[in-house]
Amino acid sequence: MSADHSMPAPAEFTCHRDVRGPAETARLAEELAGLLRGGEIILLHGSLGSGKTCFTQGLCRGLNVSQSVVSPTFTLVNTYTGRLVVHHLDFYRIEPGADLADIGVPDILEQVWDKTAVAVVEWPELFLEELGPDMPRIELLATHGAGDDERIWHLRGIPRLDEPWAAVFGGGNNDKHPGD
Repeated sequence: MSADHSMPAPAEFTCHRDVRGPAETARLAEELAGLLRGGEIILLHGSLGSGKTCFTQGLCRGLNVSQSVVSPTFTLVNTYTGRLVVHHLDFYRIEPGADLADIGVPDILEQVWDKTAVAVVEWPELFLEELGPDMPRIELLATHGAGDDERIWHLRGIPRLDEPWAAVFGGGNNDKHPGD
């Protein structure tokens, strides 16, 4: 049995922002870090190499994390401390039916719900099963743009997107890209 890495469609997202290269992805995340107060669950969707870990590095930099931020693909969970505790999870290698308690997900969620931490989750399909469909969260989808180093970051909030987040992306319903 292999993990389901299906992704939501870009058209399901409220707004988008184009970036060119890893530095702009990191700057976008640093800007969003200023909006974090603790208690946020951020789900990152995107294909391999789309910039999810780069985004997390920028988010952590914006939260004054001094540690080196690396992909948790093999460790499954990396925890960083800055202005907030950041739990960076990667479910790429987790099989459906795996017990997420084995990697500490219940404890992580308790810290998030206590507003002492933020969870950033790559390949979040199994994590969504743990949360349920209506649990408040922020979701981002990274898709490839026209050029090799161009990305389109799509943003939505469940159950709604807070205005400050939409403002970072230039407002509410941005014009859709062809093919969205």
